[in-house]
Amino acid sequence: MTIKNALMGAAAGVALMTGATQAFAAGHGEITVGYFLEWPMPFQYAKVNGTYDEEMGVKVNWVSFDSGTAMSAAMASGDVQISVSQGVPPFVVATSAGQDLQILDVAVSYAENDNCVVSSGLEIDADSAGELAGKTVAVPLGTAAHYGFLRQMDHFGVDLASMNVVDMAPAEGAAALAQGQVDMSCGWGGALQRMKEHGNVLLTGAQKEELGILVFDVTSAPAGFVAENGDLIAKFLKVTADANAAWNDGSGVAEMLPVIANDAGMEEDAAAASLSTFVFPDVSTQLSAAWLGGAAPSFMKGVADVFVESGSIPSSLDSYESAINLGPLMAAGDM
Repeated sequence: MTIKNALMGAAAGVALMTGATQAFAAGHGEITVGYFLEWPMPFQYAKVNGTYDEEMGVKVNWVSFDSGTAMSAAMASGDVQISVSQGVPPFVVATSAGQDLQILDVAVSYAENDNCVVSSGLEIDADSAGELAGKTVAVPLGTAAHYGFLRQMDHFGVDLASMNVVDMAPAEGAAALAQGQVDMSCGWGGALQRMKEHGNVLLTGAQKEELGILVFDVTSAPAGFVAENGDLIAKFLKVTADANAAWNDGSGVAEMLPVIANDAGMEEDAAAASLSTFVFPDVSTQLSAAWLGGAAPSFMKGVADVFVESGSIPSSLDSYESAINLGPLMAAGDM
């Protein structure tokens, strides 16, 4: 299956489901929120302790996913109302296909925790990256890892048409790399750490950022749900912001880490290693011109254009400004 056919098919499927989405009302008394396993974040401390349920006044059901594209599909079908830490690329793919989603906050920035790993047996590094032509790579299509893969291959001048790109979730890609089934695998979190046991990255997070390859996730939700439940969303974002603040200032780390690690399905040391590469911007930073208040729409447009140029999606939107709703986050900051 080609990148183009796989990603276009997924985008089309999401677009078809979108019409049947927004039947939820907060009065039903519960919502469903998507998140990732092996992706430790401060919000999970509040998740485990029931803080979201208590502050929002509704029962919050949590369901785990293996990719942001799967989150988009679940929101399109109405099965999930909010997704935590959805990558910008899968969000852009969905909105470019016509799905009416909105970004609500910056969940995490993690240039060091999303990358592609080349099998150690090939002995290929940044100086010999051209040798990747003709190789097989596992990539979760339509995700931040896919975007990073495209940008890195462009940087190194590797012809995508010469490569065999296989659509695999990070955990599957890590196993395939370990078993020698692929030459390179791309992903994040615990899966990326396992990949590194069998190979090396071509570029560090800092080197990627120098090339403009930013890597951050967002909290997202269907626009119709946000419009009808703005106060509920604001309370959700407030709980997340408070958990981030307790982690960022160090006051809650000792108590929070074991809980977060357990909820993420990780050993404590592994969770701590991942968290050390994460940045959780506070509300005022997220609202600033450097993030959602200015730079994000143009960055999203750039991501979309990269996918269009690679033939992964048919077209991009003229602008992604309407895909960002700052109202609930501003309200959360005032709580």
